[in-house]
Amino acid sequence: MDTPTPPITIWHNPACSTSRNALAAIREAGIEPRIVKYLEATPSRGSLETVAAALGGARRLLRAKEPLCRELGLDDPSVDEARLIDAMRAHPVLIDRPVVIAPGGTRLCRPAETVRALLPGA
Repeated sequence: MDTPTPPITIWHNPACSTSRNALAAIREAGIEPRIVKYLEATPSRGSLETVAAALGGARRLLRAKEPLCRELGLDDPSVDEARLIDAMRAHPVLIDRPVVIAPGGTRLCRPAETVRALLPGA
């Protein structure tokens, strides 16, 4: 028998306290989410495009304070969506976190408490 896909997915970096706190909040709500350790298993181009669109554009998914962002010239506002997505695929450290994908929407959960708005009963 197949196990159903959890209703919530988190793009998680265990080294990030904000990501750990968002994951803890999801679990405190009694939900065991699908955890994507995006630094180990980079999301597909299609997944990145879908999440970026849900957030309002690839720039909102970009971890702008990551030094590599400046080094690659991605902080230039003229850089287009395709180039940002390409950079995130090549260098997943450029993906901001934690991203939570839930039936109620998709959100970059910074600060971690913003995840609560996506949880059932919110």
